[in-house]
Amino acid sequence: MNAVVRAGSLGDDTDTVVVPARIHGRILFVPVPRRVVLASGIAGLAATAMPAATPAAATELADMGSPFEHFAQLRRVMIQTDNLIGPRHVLPALQQHLVSLAIRRRSARGTDAIELLALETRYEELAGWFAQDIGDERSAHGHTAKALDASHITGDTDLTAYILGRKAQLAVDTGHPVDALGLAAAARRTARPGSRLEVIAVLHEAHARAVLGEGGEAHRAYETALALLGRAGSDGVWGSWLDAAYISTARARSLAALGEYAQAAAGFDSALAVLPSAYRRDRGVYLARAARAHAGTGNVTLAARIGGQAVGIAAETGSARIFGQLDRLDQALAPATGEDGVAEFRASLDRIVLHPA
Repeated sequence: MNAVVRAGSLGDDTDTVVVPARIHGRILFVPVPRRVVLASGIAGLAATAMPAATPAAATELADMGSPFEHFAQLRRVMIQTDNLIGPRHVLPALQQHLVSLAIRRRSARGTDAIELLALETRYEELAGWFAQDIGDERSAHGHTAKALDASHITGDTDLTAYILGRKAQLAVDTGHPVDALGLAAAARRTARPGSRLEVIAVLHEAHARAVLGEGGEAHRAYETALALLGRAGSDGVWGSWLDAAYISTARARSLAALGEYAQAAAGFDSALAVLPSAYRRDRGVYLARAARAHAGTGNVTLAARIGGQAVGIAAETGSARIFGQLDRLDQALAPATGEDGVAEFRASLDRIVLHPA
């Protein structure tokens, strides 16, 4: 399907979605009227509208017995669904459930209210992550800030440490690595010493150092993270996914930021070899990062082939992380359009982004 739209402008409309668009040769995520996206042939990008909560729904929730496990299970399902198809189609549901959860929490008292607020905080953090992954930075910052505020009310310092880490991640990913350093330091101070949350905070510091070009400090931070992980116990839900392989993959991203492309490519190739099939969106992220790293080594043919695989997943999920790497890959491959597969990759990428006139 061809996504080229010859609109006079992106327009001004109260019903907008954030989508990838080719502007002055770069792929940027911008708010676009939904009608323009629907007319483009890539209607999947028109998702993410949040239906308004109705008075009837509020009444039903007020009559609900014990909603905590219900909302907790919904959150788990949405995380699993996001792994498969990305957040563009999941975020609207999450935002609606967040509204419903807030209604229920406001009618509760005592321990029930605190437990529901803690769950609402996790919903806000997850909504921030989903919004970031569809390129809506404003919503990402808003949800994450709400989550941090609520975590202080609950008194759950583990939750506060985790969200400070997320704010550090969001800061570096949106172009503010110096801010990320301060947030990562705050996350480490808040985390329990010897916990996996401390490891996560150090990882955010490491990548911020790499983005700032501080290679030595970045590598030392990764070694610190590995040492801390070796001594860390189990923190339940916090960092249960954290292992040496995860740190290696995170380090590969930092190696690419430092221009150490051969090592970065090897790291991403290793990660892709063992990534479970259920992590479809993450596969797209790793493929796009691997392709950019291979382009950095000069292997443009391999980079174009791997990048082409990521294009399909980008179209399915609308992940800004995938599109961001594909944009960088597109710029890196532009001088090599005559090489095998490069023109085909660039054409396939053009077909899944808007082209406002």
